[in-house]
Amino acid sequence: MSDDHPSISRFREEHRRRGGAGEIVILPDSVHTAALAAQALGCEVGAIANSLLFESDGSPVLILTSGAHRVDTEATDAALGTRLRRAAPDFVRTHTGQVIGGVSPIGHPAPIATYLDPWLARHEVVWAAAGHPAAVFATSYGELLTLTGATPLEVE
Repeated sequence: MSDDHPSISRFREEHRRRGGAGEIVILPDSVHTAALAAQALGCEVGAIANSLLFESDGSPVLILTSGAHRVDTEATDAALGTRLRRAAPDFVRTHTGQVIGGVSPIGHPAPIATYLDPWLARHEVVWAAAGHPAAVFATSYGELLTLTGATPLEVE
């Protein structure tokens, strides 16, 4: 995998524009699950920030959650006052410009309502997708809040 892939280049540009400081790493293989990413990076699965796109009344909602958590959609629906459905691959690509397994927290064609799992604050270094299933970047909970403008939300 080359780091000049168009989706990684777009991510790199947006990351720099927003003041992101973390290293972008291109892994030799796709790491489309938190467990695979953690194994490749030698970190705990909880330090992986999964970017999960949901659909709510036709609008995208991005939830950045610890790889150690599953989103409790009933509790999250109640907290947000909406009904979330897992987004279809075409919906994900349309609203993020990226494919499932490589959705980054930033760099989408238009702003997306974003929520961040506070559990990620337990890790000094957090890893998130960088626009491609084989690309990740190092960040922190605080930097993710700043980069994304996310709202903290308990999701489990």
